[in-house]
Amino acid sequence: MYYNVKSDIKQLKIIMKKYDLVIQNGIIIDGKRTPRFKGDIGIVDGVIETIGKVDTGNAKQVIDAEGKIVAPGFVDLHTHFDSQVFWDPWCTMNSWHGITTVTIGNCGFGFAPCKEEDRDASMKTMERNEAVRFETMKEGMPWDWESHPEFMDSIERTPKGVNMATFTPLGPLMMYVMGKEAAKTRKCNDEERKEICRLIEESMEAGSLGISAQRLGESSVQRDSDGTPMITDLMDEDDFIEFAKVLKKLGRGFMQVLGGDFDFNERLMEASGRPMIWNALVTIADQHGLTFGSLWEITDWIEKCNAEGKRVVGHAVTCPTDYQFQLIDFNLLDSDPDWRAVTTGSLEEKMKKMADPELRKPLKEKFNPKHTFIGSMAVNIHELRYGEGDNIEVHNKYEGRTIDEIAKTENKHPIDVFFDISISENLSSRWVTPPQKIDMEGMSRLANHPFSVPGLSDGGAHAKFLTAGCYPTYFLATLCRDNNVMSLEKAHWKLSAYPAQVAGIRDRGHLTEGYGADILIYDLDELEIFPMERLHDFPANDWRLVQKAKGYNYIIVNGEVTFKDGECSNETPGLFLRNGSAKGKKVNLKTVDAA
Repeated sequence: MYYNVKSDIKQLKIIMKKYDLVIQNGIIIDGKRTPRFKGDIGIVDGVIETIGKVDTGNAKQVIDAEGKIVAPGFVDLHTHFDSQVFWDPWCTMNSWHGITTVTIGNCGFGFAPCKEEDRDASMKTMERNEAVRFETMKEGMPWDWESHPEFMDSIERTPKGVNMATFTPLGPLMMYVMGKEAAKTRKCNDEERKEICRLIEESMEAGSLGISAQRLGESSVQRDSDGTPMITDLMDEDDFIEFAKVLKKLGRGFMQVLGGDFDFNERLMEASGRPMIWNALVTIADQHGLTFGSLWEITDWIEKCNAEGKRVVGHAVTCPTDYQFQLIDFNLLDSDPDWRAVTTGSLEEKMKKMADPELRKPLKEKFNPKHTFIGSMAVNIHELRYGEGDNIEVHNKYEGRTIDEIAKTENKHPIDVFFDISISENLSSRWVTPPQKIDMEGMSRLANHPFSVPGLSDGGAHAKFLTAGCYPTYFLATLCRDNNVMSLEKAHWKLSAYPAQVAGIRDRGHLTEGYGADILIYDLDELEIFPMERLHDFPANDWRLVQKAKGYNYIIVNGEVTFKDGECSNETPGLFLRNGSAKGKKVNLKTVDAA
């Protein structure tokens, strides 16, 4: 029999499946707690088309993942990239650590809805609350919206290197309808309450995941620009119950709540009929210095709620929250009125107040080196170590020394040392907290708890002193690889599929045919978190602290490589997830200059 070899090969190529990208020979951990297996993944139009043995003959790109782990991108449910995404499409540093989907609008904070005349006030609130400088936001944000749906439209058309979804923050809604002063001092009247409920429903219909609020009361550590608590800290309980009922009316959505009385949180869940993502579960103290009492009493409460049909998961802090800070930006002392008296205001006002002996006096009186906390800072002043500053003589004299050591050498009170050095450098002195001692047994129990979801990076916020966006790398490398806290199969479910499920993100989070191709290729043995460094890469020549990662060979978002061995590809294939889904959307292939 005669065979036309050229014709047969041509015909074979016609019927052979065409793939944009094939990942070959990887050790696949699919995020569904399925045992790992060796296989290939074929991707078409940003979606996983085939998992199995894939023919690469018609593939546009092939990545050989031999010996590497292939897993779903991480899902981070607690960020504040609401402003940073406009000048940093990849939402770094989180994306350097394998995070491919983020949610914004957390804690009841945000920039929409917002009237034009309130924009400056909105940015100044976030400057104090989240340590993003006003000038940075002023230069970096387009402000091409007023309503929250218009803000979502702006996010959607902005090039992104990660997928993004949003909650509806209640603070801006209340300010928009009532004005800030009224929102902080009284209940809504009937008309205002109806209008806020209408705006929540409008936002949900436009694609929001749900509603969010911080509930820390009068002693809130995260405060407004004038030093008062945030709007939702003071929100009337009856108003919040009515806002929650909108979710029951719609039959969907989630609540993200920071703090709050447990009994009231149960009332919220009953009123909404919807799940709650509660912040935060911590073994010692979270990045805001908060513990919310005994961790295991909280997990008992969460278990009780779920047994009774009130669905709640706890957002867990599963990495150290060591930090470095300068008094020009730091706000974790704000819960204490005596500290707040000297740490709010302009730079000149702060320096003048910090130099005042009368304002120092109550701080000295309450200073006790045996106490763990100062304000809401999870270390005492005397334990802080001088890192660096703008004055070379001061730097050379004090570098690496603790305040306690300096105080004993110079025969001064630690409070005087803290303020005197800071003032001498216009509050640029960087103070470094001692490394946290992690109770690995407690961390293992927390990480493995059935109702805990790791995360809480606060990415986009506190970038002057916090680098919690490294949590996925710490989870895999330190908890799993070095301490055998759990299997990688369970870890990837915890880091990707579980948080996606918790927030209603419906087309990604695990490696499944028909799901978005958000994929990591990494070498477990090589995973490493680099030391903190300062980058001057924000608008208005502003800086931030970051920690980069090693070991991620490829980070892929919607089938496009965004990072290869830590280098940005400049591709921005991220999608805005309306109601938790990007189904039916074309992958955005716009490119912008790398950050």
